Amino acid sequence: MGLSVVILAAGQGTRMRSALPKVLHQLADKSLLEHVIESAKELGADDIHVVYGHGGDAVPDALCHCDVDWIKQEQQLGTGHAVAQAVPHIPAERQVLVLYGDVPLTSVETLKNLIELGQQSGFGLLTISLEDSSGYGRIVRDETAAVKRIVEHKDATESERQIKEVNTGILAVSRENLARWLEQLDNNNSQGEYYLTDIIAMAVADEIKINTASPANEHEVLGVNNKRQLAELERAYQLAAANKLMDAGVGLRDPARLDIRGNVSCGRDVSVDINVIFEGQVDIGDNVNVGPNCMIINSRIDAGTNIMANTVIEDSVIGKNCSVGPFARIRPETELADASRVGNFVEIKKAKIGAGSKVNHLSYVGDSIVGKDVNIGAGAITCNYDGANKHLTEIGDGVFVGSDTQLVAPVKIGAGATIGAGSTITKDVEAGSLTLSRPKQMTKSGWKRPQKKQD
Repeated sequence: MGLSVVILAAGQGTRMRSALPKVLHQLADKSLLEHVIESAKELGADDIHVVYGHGGDAVPDALCHCDVDWIKQEQQLGTGHAVAQAVPHIPAERQVLVLYGDVPLTSVETLKNLIELGQQSGFGLLTISLEDSSGYGRIVRDETAAVKRIVEHKDATESERQIKEVNTGILAVSRENLARWLEQLDNNNSQGEYYLTDIIAMAVADEIKINTASPANEHEVLGVNNKRQLAELERAYQLAAANKLMDAGVGLRDPARLDIRGNVSCGRDVSVDINVIFEGQVDIGDNVNVGPNCMIINSRIDAGTNIMANTVIEDSVIGKNCSVGPFARIRPETELADASRVGNFVEIKKAKIGAGSKVNHLSYVGDSIVGKDVNIGAGAITCNYDGANKHLTEIGDGVFVGSDTQLVAPVKIGAGATIGAGSTITKDVEAGSLTLSRPKQMTKSGWKRPQKKQD
């Protein structure tokens, strides 16, 4: 029996107080719905059907890269009606797992357990016991503890509202039974909607046992209805990600002050200080230290490197035993070779910096190839942009570039050359030479600075 997943994502989300459809709000830099779709893919689903409605085509347009079947629910008439829109798209002989686009953190392990229980009896239902069960549908059991039905909060009696075990809405049933039960639904309730939960009583009437599973953590089944709940789930997600890193041996100064917005792999003896953000795919080697307030995006940091405070690294490769920062910005397509140094208030963009080279202070190096053992002095810059096009600067091995120098690209500096401080270099420089372009120093005695005019 194959697996089809139906994700309900048609809700308006009025309590979000946003023009953006609820399921497109971001958690860990990814939409709520995309988290659910990725979980479905991890389960090995044969097909994934997303039922959307409010927001028009904004949802499928925003997630057009996702390989799913988009089904529009023209009228929002309840969860039962929403699932019914997907059933004709599901092949026969399939087990159907129903998920929700605003419940992003249900673990794959929990869902696998639910699917297995559903295969055993014909019906798997995910429930959880809450101290405050207000607003949830209650699980009503008989004297043998078998599930008898689910009653929605608004339709429950006072005694039924005392029940702590509640329905999460997540269930796994056969496509054949699901289609038959959905056809029997009516909207005879306080909301005038077709409740998916009503199929529970139908299953009981057909003498199908309802097997229940529960998640390991409450946040796995919590939905997002407002910005506060979104923030709470963000913190739950981040703490789980931090715990996973620490279990792998990473040292975190404060797990509550780390944000992971993608995937991070770390070697041994890695240390991460507070307020660090990892985004996209980040790979960190052994014995790397990441200082406070850093942001690393889609980059690789090799073993033994020290990333100091307030540094931003994006789409770059940092070699072994490098030193970067503090207050450095490493922009896309940069490669720092082993043992190179980039210091405070330095910006590197689309450049290759050779082994052992240093760009220590207040400099900009863009669209450049820098050899090994080069020293670039404070305030030196490559002038790579002529107002229309970018040009390349090439600096050979062992070059010394004096402070406050401008290298106007395209230009080549030969190996071992020295550029005197304060120079503007517009022509190629031969290897081993000394090049200066500043005028002779002049002093004018008795010079008076301009003064402000008095009112």
